[in-house]
Amino acid sequence: MAEYKQPCRHCGALLARDSRFCPKCCSGAPFADLCPACLRQVSREDRLCAGCGRPLRVSCPHCGGQTFVGERCDACGGTLLKACPNPRCGQMQFFENTRCTACGKKM
Repeated sequence: MAEYKQPCRHCGALLARDSRFCPKCCSGAPFADLCPACLRQVSREDRLCAGCGRPLRVSCPHCGGQTFVGERCDACGGTLLKACPNPRCGQMQFFENTRCTACGKKM
C-alpha cells in the first residue's frame, strides 16, 4: 500500500505523516509549530496556547529580543532549545521548560 508523504516545512524532505522529527534537518516540529509546554499545535499569530495558556512570545536568551516560542529566535537566529539532562532521553527541549516533555525529568 502506498504511503502518502508530507514535506518538512524547514527543508522540504518528504516524511511519513506521523513523523515527529525530520531526519534531514533535525527539526522537532517538521509540519507545524508546537507549544513547548503541552506540544499542542499553535500558530505564530496566537498570543497564548489554547491548550495550556502558555504565552507564545518570550525574550530570547541570546539577544533579549521578543520572539515566537519556536526552535530559533526570530531576531538573531540563536537556538531556543537545550538537551534533556537524562542520558537515556537527550531530547531537545525549549529553554524555559522545567520538565522534559518526553521523559518528565526535571531540567
